Amino acid sequence: MKQVVITIFLLCAAIGLQAQTAYEEIMKDIHKSAGYHYAYPGPSQAHLTPAPVGKKPFYLSHYGRHGSRHCTKEDRYDVPYMMLAKADSLGKLTALGKDVLRRVGIMRDDAYGRWGELTAIGAKQQRQIARRMVERFPEVFEGDRTLDAKSTTVVRCILSMENALMQISSMVPLLRIHHDASNHDTYYMVYDDKPLKAHRMDSTVKARLKVYEDKYDHSETLMKALFNDMDYVNREVDGRKLANAIFELASNLQDTETCRKITLYDLFTDEELYDHWKLQNMQWYVKYGRCPLNGGKQPYAQRHLLRKMIEEADSCIRLERPGPSLRYGHDSVLMPLLSLMGVNNYGLVTENVENVDKKGWINYKAVAMGGNLQLVFYRSNPQDEDVLVQVLLNENEATLPIKTDDAPYYHWSDVRDYYLKMLDEYQP
Repeated sequence: MKQVVITIFLLCAAIGLQAQTAYEEIMKDIHKSAGYHYAYPGPSQAHLTPAPVGKKPFYLSHYGRHGSRHCTKEDRYDVPYMMLAKADSLGKLTALGKDVLRRVGIMRDDAYGRWGELTAIGAKQQRQIARRMVERFPEVFEGDRTLDAKSTTVVRCILSMENALMQISSMVPLLRIHHDASNHDTYYMVYDDKPLKAHRMDSTVKARLKVYEDKYDHSETLMKALFNDMDYVNREVDGRKLANAIFELASNLQDTETCRKITLYDLFTDEELYDHWKLQNMQWYVKYGRCPLNGGKQPYAQRHLLRKMIEEADSCIRLERPGPSLRYGHDSVLMPLLSLMGVNNYGLVTENVENVDKKGWINYKAVAMGGNLQLVFYRSNPQDEDVLVQVLLNENEATLPIKTDDAPYYHWSDVRDYYLKMLDEYQP
């Protein structure tokens, strides 16, 4: 009876959270408008639904995005800075414009030579995620086990992995750890499917998105606030490009210690922040979701990763004491993986890209900096053939498009068969 009450409570809480729209959530916390720049907040679900009687966790399979980082390229800072600096040299900036130049300059200086690198905030996120893994599922880490960790060869991912492993090692000192970052694993860790990508943004898709780019453009308002000569802006400044660049910097500030010094959110109203995010979210659906406008196959770019996860799980299930499988990569992998698997309805299929957020396709809930997917496997003993799997997205219980008689737990045989059939039927 106690378990039933707890389950009902958690389900009600989940329904309450889902009832909030992205607009309402962003109005309450503008940091969420950062989308894929949103700093990982940690799980909202403090207690997971107890496992069925007799079942215990014995294996964990994970794919996580690196933690918070600086913007990935130097021009993310240089472009807005140079545009404002040139205008300032010609006396074309307002007092606010001059102050924004100063603030962008601070970000540019702090990030110099560290473009795309993990920040202290990102390192802390990974240590905290790893700590909660061990605390929630101690059986998966204890005893005669070997943890296997893989990272892409990008430094921020390697450092994310190392921070997580240092945390785990400090908590489970007898655990054997194997970790690697090699191009050998690129084919599934961060596969670049060029044929699929070539169809991602065809002329039809670009034309559809252009309508929304125009509809949600507020750049003129910002330009009037930053510049004292709109004729100069019309001749010399790409207002939309500058506004988008400043919005990206405003979003990224929360991922760095620079957020303690300055903000750029004051340059936008809450409504403008929402519109910036809404457009970004639509673009992400087109790039990584099952968007019919470009064929609906973009998530299959991560078919090798999903198949690898299934193969490794099958192999580990045969062991008496399998060790966890941890993988550290990128949002551009995690988002299509979630769409491919249909986790929490991220397998949504709709041509109405403007309203995907109203259907629950919300990027900041999926791929915040440090975002992660965990598959936790349960059984009663090594001879138990009815293996169950629990799906956690960002450490919260998640759903799959698969029937189960024991939600939020799924029978691994059903999950395995569903995805292998889907992968086998895929036609490029």
